[in-house]
Amino acid sequence: MDGEIVSPQVSYKRFRRRIFRRSSSASTPLAAGGQCEPSFEFDTVCQRLELDSPPRHHDRARGSPQGPDEPFAVLNQTASVSGKTLTKLAAPSLLNDYYTNLLDCSCNGLVALALGSSVYLWNSETRALVGHLDPSPQRGRSHCQSISSLCWSRDGTALCIGTRRGDVQVWAVERRQRMRCLVSHLSVVGALSWKQNLLSSGSVLGHIHHLDPRAPAPLVGSSVQSGGICSLQWSPGDDWLASGSTEGLLHIWDSDITGVKRSRPPLTTMRQPSAVKAMGWCPWQRNVIATGGGWKDGELRIWDALSGSCVTSVNTNSQICSLRWAEYMKYLVTGHGAPHHKVTSWTWNFSSFRSMYELTGHSQRVLHLAINPDNDQIFSAGADQCFHVWDL
Repeated sequence: MDGEIVSPQVSYKRFRRRIFRRSSSASTPLAAGGQCEPSFEFDTVCQRLELDSPPRHHDRARGSPQGPDEPFAVLNQTASVSGKTLTKLAAPSLLNDYYTNLLDCSCNGLVALALGSSVYLWNSETRALVGHLDPSPQRGRSHCQSISSLCWSRDGTALCIGTRRGDVQVWAVERRQRMRCLVSHLSVVGALSWKQNLLSSGSVLGHIHHLDPRAPAPLVGSSVQSGGICSLQWSPGDDWLASGSTEGLLHIWDSDITGVKRSRPPLTTMRQPSAVKAMGWCPWQRNVIATGGGWKDGELRIWDALSGSCVTSVNTNSQICSLRWAEYMKYLVTGHGAPHHKVTSWTWNFSSFRSMYELTGHSQRVLHLAINPDNDQIFSAGADQCFHVWDL
C-alpha cells in the first residue's frame, strides 16, 4: 500500500462501548446546530479505527512570536532553488498518511492546513498565520480527533473538515464558527468536494454521501463503490463527480445525485495499477481528468473521462502523492515521493507532457499541494513536517 497503517491501542471495553453506542443510535432527521448529529450510514462493517492524535495546546496568543515548533514558523528564509524562490515553514504534527487530503487554498488566498487535530489558517498575501480551528472540543468527548480531509467552498467563505471518526463539519471561517457537525460516516472521511452549496464526502469503506448543510435533514443522495475513497472531485462545470479508490479504480458519476442510489453504477470506470489518490479535473478542457500513480506505478496519466480511454501518459519514476492544475497559467503540478521528494510542473497537450521545472527542498514525500488564485505560488506540505512556499 502507498500509505502507512497505524495499529491503534484500544481496550476491548472501550471498543465495545463505542460500537454499542453507534449501533443503538436512531436514524432520525438531522437538525441544524453546532453539536454533532446522529449518523446515517450503517455499514456492514462497523469497526471504528481510533487513529486520534493527542490534544494540541494553544498557549500562545494570536500574533505572538512563533518558535521553531510552532505552525508556519519560518525555518529558512527565501533562497533560490531551481531558479524559483522558496520559503520553508514549520508544519508540526502533519500526519504522514498517503490517503489524507489536508491542504487547500481558497479563492481568496487563504491556506488551510490540518496539523493533528487542528486546522491552521495562513494568509498567502500577508504571509501571516491568522488563526486556527479546533473541530474536536465537543460535549461528552474527552480527547481530540485527528483530521483526515478538508476542502474550501468555492466562494471561500466555508471550510469543510472530515475526521477519522467519520464527522463532517462545516465552518464559517470568518466568524470561526462551526455551522454544522454531522457524523456522516462510520469510518474515516477520506475526501470532500463541493458542488455549489452541496457537499460530497467519501469514506474509506467506499460510501459517497451528498449533503445539503442548509437542510434539517442534510442527506440528499448516496452511492457506494468498491475500495476506500481517497480522492473525490466535482468537475468545474458540476457535470460529473470523479471518485478515486484505494484499489486503483477511478469512477465517473453523473450529476443526478438526489435519492439513495447505492446500486446505481458509475458512467465510466478507469483502472490504474495503484491507488487513485492524486487526481484532478482539467479546468479548461472539458471531459479531461489527470491521475498520478503510487509507488507501484509512478505514471502520470490524462484520461478522457467519458470514453474511459487514456489520452497521454508519462512515467515519472517516482510515487505521485498529489496533483493540482493551475487554471490561468495552464500547467499541471505533481508532488512526489521517493527517490527525490520533488515538486514538478508540467505543460501538456494531447500528444505529450513536458516538464517545465523541478522544485527540490523536501526531505520526505510531498503529500499535499495547493496553488494560490493568481497561480504564482505553489504550496507543498511534506512528510518531513515542512510547508514550502514556491514563488514562481
